[in-house]
Amino acid sequence: MGLTMLLSLTGCALLFLGIWGVTVTMPTKLLAKNFPEDVQECLRPRLQEWEKQPMSLRRFLGWVILILFCAGYLGLFVIGGLDGLRNGYTFWAFFLRFFIIGAVIKAFDIGALDYFLLTKTHFFQHYFPETEGCAGWQDFGYNRKQQTRQCVMIVVGSLITAWIFTALM
Repeated sequence: MGLTMLLSLTGCALLFLGIWGVTVTMPTKLLAKNFPEDVQECLRPRLQEWEKQPMSLRRFLGWVILILFCAGYLGLFVIGGLDGLRNGYTFWAFFLRFFIIGAVIKAFDIGALDYFLLTKTHFFQHYFPETEGCAGWQDFGYNRKQQTRQCVMIVVGSLITAWIFTALM
């Protein structure tokens, strides 16, 4: 259980650092699709201008951060799975480990990032000043459908990952 919690907390840290890194560098306009509609509208001219410019060091760094972020997440589950193999985990023990990791990260995403960072601070407005005053920054829950889909995918992903590591035994 100790490693599961360590992996969960590492996932939370990775999520925050990844969000911060790609916010500062914004390597692609696809990332803005995670913002509320009115914020996306305010950002559209800036993002269209970015897309016309050649790849800058800043955007390149954003891609590197995004790739490292994805690799780090994959690493969390590989480490958790390999440890489970070494300790003779059953399918349900693997499932529980992967589900806890995913659920803790999702709870952090909703509570710390969506609620606190998005609605209580001016974190994003610092990097995107043209969005200051957008009502979407105060709309906690604007992405309920996306969050619900992700919660379902945590269960499905945990089942699939547990099956993969059980098959490796």
